[in-house]
Amino acid sequence: MAVLWNSIQSVLVVVLIMILGFVLRRTGWFDDKFAGTISKFIKNIALPASIFVSVLGRLTRGKLASFAVYLVYAFAAVIIGYLIAYALVKIMKVRPGRRGIFINAVVNANTIFIGLPLNMALFGDQSMTYFLVYYVVNTVSTWAFGVFLISNDDPTKPKQKTHNKIDWKKVIPMPLVGFIVALVFLLLNIPVMKVSFISSTLSYVGDLVTPLSLIYIGNVLADAGLKSIKFDRDTVVALIGRFILSPIVMILVLMVVGNMGATMPSLASQTLIVQSATPMLAVLPILANEAHGDVEYATNVVTTSTVLFIVVVPVLMTLIQYI
Repeated sequence: MAVLWNSIQSVLVVVLIMILGFVLRRTGWFDDKFAGTISKFIKNIALPASIFVSVLGRLTRGKLASFAVYLVYAFAAVIIGYLIAYALVKIMKVRPGRRGIFINAVVNANTIFIGLPLNMALFGDQSMTYFLVYYVVNTVSTWAFGVFLISNDDPTKPKQKTHNKIDWKKVIPMPLVGFIVALVFLLLNIPVMKVSFISSTLSYVGDLVTPLSLIYIGNVLADAGLKSIKFDRDTVVALIGRFILSPIVMILVLMVVGNMGATMPSLASQTLIVQSATPMLAVLPILANEAHGDVEYATNVVTTSTVLFIVVVPVLMTLIQYI
C-alpha cells in the first residue's frame, strides 16, 4: 500500500501541473501560439541543457559500457513491439490512414512531455541516466522508422514504391545533440561543469523542462477537448498495446537477460518499464495530417492515453515491485 500511495502522490504532482496548464489555456491566459512556442523552447533549449547536465553529472567513462548494453535491451523490446503492432494491424484489418498511426501508438512513447516529468516525480534525478537510454531508443525509433510508416500509409497516394528520405534533422533532434555533445565532453574529460556560472546556467534552464512540459500537455488537452474522446475498437486495442503489451514486452526482455546472468539495478529496470508504458506521441496528429491520415483518430488516441496514464502508472508501479 505504501508503494501505491507514493506512486499516486507522484502522479498527482504531474496531474496538478497539467491541470494548471489546462485551466490557464481555457481561461485565455495562453494564446494560440503558446503551445508551439513553449514546445520549441523545451525541445531545442531546455531539454538539451537538462540532458547535458545529467550526462556529465551521472555518467562516467566507466559506466558507458553498461549504458550501451541497456540500449540493446530497449531496442530489442521496441523491435518486438513493432512486430506485435504489425500483426495486430493485419489481424484487425486496420484501414489505410490509421495503420501507421496505430503502430506508432503501440510502440513509441511521449518521452519528452510526459515520460521525463513522470520519471523525475517517481524516481528523482538519479534515474536520469536510465531515462536517457529509453529517450535515445524512442527518438531513433520514431523519426527513423515510425514516421516512415505513417508517410507510407497515406491513403491519397497510389500504391507504388516510394523512396522516402530519412530526415536526419528529426532523427538527430536537439535533445539528442545535447546528449552526443555531452558524451564528447565526457570522453575528452573536459571539466566544463566545474565552471560555476556555466553549470548554474545550464542547470537552471534544464530545470524548466518538467513544469513547462506538463503545462504544455495541459494546454494541448484543453485544445483537443476531453469531450472528443471515443473508445472505438482501434483506439481500445492501441491503448492495450501501449499500456499493457508494451510494458509486458519490456518486462519479458529484462527477465530473459536476467536469466542469462546479466545484472541490472532495480532503478534501471523500473525506469525502462515505466517509460515503455507512457502515453502516445504528442506529435501523432501533426504527422497524420502531413500524410493525409486519420487526424481525428490520432488526436483521440493521444488525448485518451494522456488522460488514462493517470490510472495506469500507480497500478504499474505497484506491480513492478514484485518483478
